Amino acid sequence: MLNTKGLQILTLTGLRFNANLGILAHEKNAPQPIQVDADLNLGPQPLLPRDDEITHVLDYRKVRQIIIKECTAEHVNLLESLIGKLAHRLMQLPGVLGVRVKIAKLKIFDDCEVAIRIETGQW
Repeated sequence: MLNTKGLQILTLTGLRFNANLGILAHEKNAPQPIQVDADLNLGPQPLLPRDDEITHVLDYRKVRQIIIKECTAEHVNLLESLIGKLAHRLMQLPGVLGVRVKIAKLKIFDDCEVAIRIETGQW
């Protein structure tokens, strides 16, 4: 029997932009660079969409826009708060069964990046 479905994961990797994030004085006064990686579990999907139209799939441009908007909407003190807010928002997208998100602060230390990763929903 021919397999007609496969587990589909939408992935955005290395999305970089500035966000107002942190508890230190310099973090409260100026945005800092972060990097967001996200995996969205879309569950079993046809190997071929029913047609070749964007309206029948989750548009990754929309996902990118949501990530940037959620992370830049307001100053957030804790990375843990920001990633929870973002994961919750991404889980609300139609057809999303699970979300894995990583947010990294790129310029906190000279010798490493600091990141939080969260996973929610079905995997």
